[in-house]
Amino acid sequence: LFPYTTLFRSSCVESMDFKLTSEQQQFRDSVSGFAQKHLKAGALARAHEAEHPWDVAKLMAEQGLMGIAFPESDGGQGGSLMDAILAIEAVTEACPRSADVIQAGNFGPVRVLAEYGTPDQKKRYLDKILRGESVICVGMTEPEAGSAVTDLTTSATPDGEGYRVNGVKVFQTHATSAEVMLTYVRFGPGVGGIGSVLIPRTAEGFKQGKAAKFFNGEEWVQTYLDNVYVGPENVLLKEGGFKKQIAGFNVERIGNTARSLAFGRYAYNVAREWAMTRKQFGRLLCEFQGIQWKFADMKMKLDAGQLLIYRAAANAVNGIPSAEDTAIAKAFCNQAGFDCCNEAMQIMGGMGYTEETLVEYCFRKCRGWMIAGGSIEILKNRIAEGVFERSFSQRPAKPLKS
Repeated sequence: LFPYTTLFRSSCVESMDFKLTSEQQQFRDSVSGFAQKHLKAGALARAHEAEHPWDVAKLMAEQGLMGIAFPESDGGQGGSLMDAILAIEAVTEACPRSADVIQAGNFGPVRVLAEYGTPDQKKRYLDKILRGESVICVGMTEPEAGSAVTDLTTSATPDGEGYRVNGVKVFQTHATSAEVMLTYVRFGPGVGGIGSVLIPRTAEGFKQGKAAKFFNGEEWVQTYLDNVYVGPENVLLKEGGFKKQIAGFNVERIGNTARSLAFGRYAYNVAREWAMTRKQFGRLLCEFQGIQWKFADMKMKLDAGQLLIYRAAANAVNGIPSAEDTAIAKAFCNQAGFDCCNEAMQIMGGMGYTEETLVEYCFRKCRGWMIAGGSIEILKNRIAEGVFERSFSQRPAKPLKS
């Protein structure tokens, strides 16, 4: 095995011919070979384990697959957003569950930490994450603030040089395993009053309820922040930081998008092999026109979705994709990935519905991504704003003053 650092030197798809560059293809092939050799054998068992796969995280860190698009000065590989997407695709081909490790080490809150954290914060938290020894979660959603995230009420009240944080967070991915939570807080009123702090799970007043499970098998807990003291060294973004946080969150959405489509492609490939070997009424399934049309529809969705993801990555500025490109790619790929998993399950019948294959697992994971990271409906609102070049408030109109 060898690190892939030297292969992270290209950033976009070749102009107009829709092909990967030779370096990108070499990188993708290398990651695929690694995943087939070291991850494929345990893929089925790994998918049904709630615990974060630390063994995979450490193995990937050794191969340079954590912090792919982060600067080398921060312990990353100096690659591009496109490289990280290719890694998700290649790893998913062998082990869908292991693609979550690529997500945790390259997208989401870890990217926000890498982008805006102080050198001290990176030394204390980011270094361990990139070594595969730790993971970070994001405390964004609250019981009364989901899609309307700006309705969050978790407060950060000044106390000496630091702050006292009070509130409740729900639905954090990796909440039961994370060493630290990147927590959205309200320093003051309005959108401008929102920022974020880093709260280690060992902090006094950091409490978690009983673990519950999502439909996809992952665990989540309700996290209570009871007068938690946050020193100035753990303030990530102060008032006015919300727009920066959401811009960084677009990278999380791209990871979500890439996994959705990759999982749909995984299910498509499993169903394709099934259709070429399974017989009914004395004929292979692939010989029935009804089955052929299902595969044609899946193929069109997978190809179109891949182009949308690559466009978002190729147009990214400083590794951050635009809100519009991200919304279009995620809304389409969330639906396409789910549709492909759903059709693959239907094609495989009873076997596709069992836990003996990963098709049902991919189906359950893709269904969650249609909600997480910005629901399809919220994304369509964002797309419509681009269409009409104006914003549309989803809140009820304020009554006229008499």
